[in-house]
Amino acid sequence: MKDLNLVPTFLWCLLLFPLHKAVANGVTPEETKQLRDEVREMFYHAFDGYMEHAFPLDELRPLTCEGEDTLGGYALTLIDSLDTLALLGDRERFTASVEWIGKNLRFDINKTVSIFETTIRVLGGLLSAHLIASDYATGMRIPSYDNELLDLAEDLARRLLPAFDTPTGIPFGSVNLKYGVDEHESKITSTAGGGTLTLEFGVLSRLTNDPIFEQVTKNAVRGLWARRSKLNLVGAHINVFTGEWTQKDAGIGTSIDSFYEYLLKAYLLFGDEEYLFIFQEAYSAAMHYLYNDPWYVEVNMDSAAIVWPLFNSLQAFWPGLQVLAGDIDPAIRTHTAFFSVWKRYGFTPEGFNLATLSVQHGQKSYPLRPELIESTYWLYKATRNPRYLDAGRDIVASLQYGARCPCGYCHISDVEFHKREDHMESFFLAETVKYLWLLFDLAVGPDNLVENGPYKYIFSTEGHLLPATPQISLLQEHCSYFGAYCNRDSLKEEPNASDKSADSQETNGSRVSDGWVRTRFPLDSSSFKASPVSGLIKGLCPGLTHAQKYGISYLASVDTPHEDNSAKQKDIVVKSQAIVVVSDQISNQSLSGDGNDNNVKESTEREPESDPSQS
Repeated sequence: MKDLNLVPTFLWCLLLFPLHKAVANGVTPEETKQLRDEVREMFYHAFDGYMEHAFPLDELRPLTCEGEDTLGGYALTLIDSLDTLALLGDRERFTASVEWIGKNLRFDINKTVSIFETTIRVLGGLLSAHLIASDYATGMRIPSYDNELLDLAEDLARRLLPAFDTPTGIPFGSVNLKYGVDEHESKITSTAGGGTLTLEFGVLSRLTNDPIFEQVTKNAVRGLWARRSKLNLVGAHINVFTGEWTQKDAGIGTSIDSFYEYLLKAYLLFGDEEYLFIFQEAYSAAMHYLYNDPWYVEVNMDSAAIVWPLFNSLQAFWPGLQVLAGDIDPAIRTHTAFFSVWKRYGFTPEGFNLATLSVQHGQKSYPLRPELIESTYWLYKATRNPRYLDAGRDIVASLQYGARCPCGYCHISDVEFHKREDHMESFFLAETVKYLWLLFDLAVGPDNLVENGPYKYIFSTEGHLLPATPQISLLQEHCSYFGAYCNRDSLKEEPNASDKSADSQETNGSRVSDGWVRTRFPLDSSSFKASPVSGLIKGLCPGLTHAQKYGISYLASVDTPHEDNSAKQKDIVVKSQAIVVVSDQISNQSLSGDGNDNNVKESTEREPESDPSQS
């Protein structure tokens, strides 16, 4: 049996098993409740400021208490805030907002918009709110709701489809909502811009029973991955017509970050093994060539030569992604390093030079980004280590004393002098305060849709809640119909099937318990060969290897002996590196809530100001 297709990842383990409650030494239980309530007040200070002074314009200018259109002129901040209102249990304002959007929002407008930003902020916001408003199980169903947001989401997505009409399948960066792609539109787009669309479009396909949305975004991912280097690295910018890389800097931050994120999350939400396979290959390469414990650098995608020894704030999502992958130890060390930058300045600058240990020139701002807070939440959820509550408290203090403005929260234009700028991105309400509130609510004893709701949720790169409902997450690709069982008669091993014995599978750490499979598997193509499947288990019918199935060739991984290779030059072929999707060791560590810090040493989606080419 191909264990990978039935594996509940570490994320599911975190959601399924109760963990004991702990609070930080410096944060008493009462203070934790106060912090949760303070974050709630922060949300409403900003949301009310927007509604009173900026709505229905896109975003708020919190210093002057005015509004501005920044994306498309369709109440962007309100759409981005919908599922946060629902998460906070604000039925009245959630209902009023959904009803207003359903009656007033239209996309038949002559506006050229970013495919990436429109997808993650608007399409994702509409879909998340629709899934909450239409379902009794969420406790927030609106009786009068009649799929208005879903209709708007489908209309919007169809207006974005012309951008995918390219020779590579990788979309243009922008499209006009009324007239399509302009003939003078740039043919250069970022890897994140082309590879961070699968969740929203995939969910839409499942809700509308129209496969076109999922197909075009999956083809875009394939188009990017097919043009990876021999090191399994991808660059930052690519020509969507020729497929040539126009910027070959490989990293986990600016212009690339959420490409990695959506590979794993698309597997988690849809169960599509192709995304998992690509993620494993890409993650292995990133950890081999980009990871300089505990930091990450940017390298040339072909030679792996370091080109940019820089921590940029978009990298800060990575420890959270590693929690979902189950790779906890490096996540802890990297978060510690990233948070040390926050403590040094009170915020994370867009760029911090690792060679000079100073703020990178021209990258001094902090535009209220959520990535470090997101990783803090996931690491606390995974470990229950009290230090992450301390980190959350420090972040709240920085935002309250450094970024709070009369009508909302301001960008920090210079983290060294805490200069404020008159702008508040919609993602502050969609993500930044959402993850902060979830952190403290989890510590108090969670009572919210994410932790206690009817479904497990995947967060989009904009922090929108996408539930793993049967309609969205049941597999269609591996068996002929929903819930199908593999036929025992078809389970004969093919010549290319795995010849691993039961003993070898057992030594690889797999075990079956209560219908779940937990496994620890290496990052090499052999782990994706078909193996015998029990006819009593739903899931993947045996067949070809992934590479054979999809017609894509991959570099063979090389197992390395257990010896000191620190003095050796890194090989051109990616070496095998284990990744834990769900490991018993990590599960037990999580369940024990061990707060031992002895082994700890001292980053979708949006671009820093130094790289305006990103959409």
